Amino acid sequence: MWRNYVTVGLRALAKNKTYAFINIFGLAIGLAACLMILLYVRYETSYDQTLPNAENTYQLQAWYTSRETGETMNLQMTSFSSGAALKRDFPQVDKGVYALGASPVVMKGSEALTIDQAFLVNDRFFDVLQYPLVEGNPMTALAKPGDAVISETEKKRLFGDGPALGKTMTIVTGGRQLDYRIGGVMKDIPKNSHTKFSLVARFDPVSYFADQPDFLDSFDWQSGWYYFTLKPGTDPKSIQAQMPAWEKRNIRDQVFDGRRTNSGDDQDWNLVNIRDVHLGEAQSGATRPGNDARSITTFAIVAALILAMACVNFTNLATARASQRAREVALRKVLGASRKQLILQFLGESIMVAALSMCVALALVELALPGLSAFLDADLELHYFGANGLILPIIGLVLLVGAAGGIYPSFYLSRFQPAQVLKANKSAAEASGTGRLRNVLVVGQFAVSIGLIICTAVVYAQTVYAQTADPGYNRDGLIQVESIGRRQLTERADSIVEAMKRVPGVVAVGRSAIGIATRNNMNTGVQVPGREEPATIGNYAVDAGFFDAMGVKVIAGRQFDENRPADDSQTPFPEDEAAERALIARGSNIVINELAAKRLGFTPREAVGKQVNLTTREEYGGRLPATIIGVVQDSRFRSIRQPLDPIMFRLAKADTGAMIVRYDTSDPRAVMQALENTWRQLATDVPFDGKFSEDIVRELYEAESARAQIFAAFAVLAVIVACLGLFGLAAFTAERRTKEIGIRKVLGARSRDIVRLLTWQFSKPVIIANLIAWPVAWWAMRDWLNSFDTRIDLGPGPFLLAGVLALAIAIGTIAGHALKVARANPIHALRYE
Repeated sequence: MWRNYVTVGLRALAKNKTYAFINIFGLAIGLAACLMILLYVRYETSYDQTLPNAENTYQLQAWYTSRETGETMNLQMTSFSSGAALKRDFPQVDKGVYALGASPVVMKGSEALTIDQAFLVNDRFFDVLQYPLVEGNPMTALAKPGDAVISETEKKRLFGDGPALGKTMTIVTGGRQLDYRIGGVMKDIPKNSHTKFSLVARFDPVSYFADQPDFLDSFDWQSGWYYFTLKPGTDPKSIQAQMPAWEKRNIRDQVFDGRRTNSGDDQDWNLVNIRDVHLGEAQSGATRPGNDARSITTFAIVAALILAMACVNFTNLATARASQRAREVALRKVLGASRKQLILQFLGESIMVAALSMCVALALVELALPGLSAFLDADLELHYFGANGLILPIIGLVLLVGAAGGIYPSFYLSRFQPAQVLKANKSAAEASGTGRLRNVLVVGQFAVSIGLIICTAVVYAQTVYAQTADPGYNRDGLIQVESIGRRQLTERADSIVEAMKRVPGVVAVGRSAIGIATRNNMNTGVQVPGREEPATIGNYAVDAGFFDAMGVKVIAGRQFDENRPADDSQTPFPEDEAAERALIARGSNIVINELAAKRLGFTPREAVGKQVNLTTREEYGGRLPATIIGVVQDSRFRSIRQPLDPIMFRLAKADTGAMIVRYDTSDPRAVMQALENTWRQLATDVPFDGKFSEDIVRELYEAESARAQIFAAFAVLAVIVACLGLFGLAAFTAERRTKEIGIRKVLGARSRDIVRLLTWQFSKPVIIANLIAWPVAWWAMRDWLNSFDTRIDLGPGPFLLAGVLALAIAIGTIAGHALKVARANPIHALRYE
């Protein structure tokens, strides 16, 4: 019986190749999209899943909420003291380690090499995060300060193919040159890990921060990550519930301008399992960019919608061509077939089509997966068998899609009555039915397509806006060099800057602790006399050339002048008490931006000349008098996802971390090469790391750009599937109305009238689809745009564009076939039966 069913099904497909192609190829596209998204979702949810003891390993995160504005900043990082206090106060904590982020320079002979991601740890790191080693023992690899573990890639770069265990490497970090013994070599960290590092070195925090003692006991110094494991049977929720009381016990009050404040009022600490970090709420201060759980869910929903559209095509075409199967059904019933047998037959045919489509889909996935992996920078792999094999989901998907696409046609076709069907020149398809269900399904298909086109247009427009919107400084013609901030260059920084100014094409050079998309975040309390609460303002050091180099305009007052001693707020490093007290005694001049002036309660012109008090250490009196000498325009140095910063600038060139070079030439690459050559002559011990501003901004918005391209790909797939179905329906509808068209032509209808008739029939569902898609897309895109601090206006443009484009595609899909039918000789139409 089943063999007969398969034979009949294959003959039915072969009889109408257009129908077969539309169904198989349409389903294949939907299945391929579904499989690739399934692989992507599985990959995104697999982060740190395979790490030993991952279910019991946690990260301590500091989440900020501003008391002034309500703005939030959730950090994966935390302070050294918070980790120590957690381990001390909760006996449920088993093992813990603090990992300080660093980008050290490694000396390979006379060559200086940069390690972009490194951890300086205070304990045995691999007891907590149990990454596998290929050389050495994880229990002893970081047994004492001076031990280091490097990745396989770094081992080959530094030591070649020979063994590295026991060898010595020289690291320069924090201005210190230290020798470390290689205690182990670890496997490269997989891409589906929330961490990213290639060097772990054990250090002694007390001696390392001897000249910065605040680091060890301040809860505000968020510079690293604290990882810990809990003892078996511990409920992390019970510890989390005790964190507010823990904060009050550990964070002491501070005196500022005679008032007591507590930094714990703005912070909350959260215990987050490492498997939840990648898709968690805290994405600031991450070693590797995380993802948004809502985005993953959105992609999965869109893939399911495209697959549903392909199933709709099957349902539509199966019911549309019912007249071609009606007599077969009637004859089978006359010969004794039951309705149950007919339902099984048609369901079997549907599953067979789904199986053929799956074979095509798997071929498409195999071809597209390498490109998709490279585009997403992910290790996506398709395995059929084994722990991560997809053979069961594939079989399940075939059965599900086959049943979903065939359930209605099978019941629809099996209900035909033999007496009605076998009448001369009469078919069940002609006898009843208005095609209302098919119209509803077509509306649904195009609603999805139009919605995706709108989302693509909005995401693309917002991405372009993010990259081109005025940031408040002149973004064109800038090169940023962050390696100037390394401590070992402090004594040579001035001579390097002067040499850079002499490079042909360079018109200005400045230094700053904040630059384009730099990660550092420093704030201080600024108290206006007579006001009760201090305002939290960004506090960044610059040199006198920064504003000119950056192209930041002064809108009131003046900028810094190195010839005026009162402008200079530089103090020695390490901290010198006499110099600190001398600065407090004479006060300092500062420049603020417009938003800072507003936070302090002034207009830009009113702010100039005003005296405020800045937070300083309690032993020095708690405040530093400062005079506002200038107000500059607001500048957006970070992503437009983040709120604009109120900023206070102070003249302290030794505290800067980035050099900004402005050039004016038609050959930027030549300027970059000349800067690098000059750098190598003056700083052989530090690699040059200059980047063009446009490259930095492009990297900053890579996630948005990738999302726009993914939505575009989905939109194209949805439109292709919808058009395939529309083309098939138009073909069968025109065939079904052959006699009607012939009569119309005999009665005087012109070809364009026939084309207009058929085109309007299939244009109505598209117009209705717009009315459904527009409000849904508006709601979804409004919610997405609200995640940006500044954004485009959600005007009618994307909606009209999507509607017109969908209508044009639909008309283009059916117009050719309609024109062919309209031009046919009516004689052939009237004798077709």
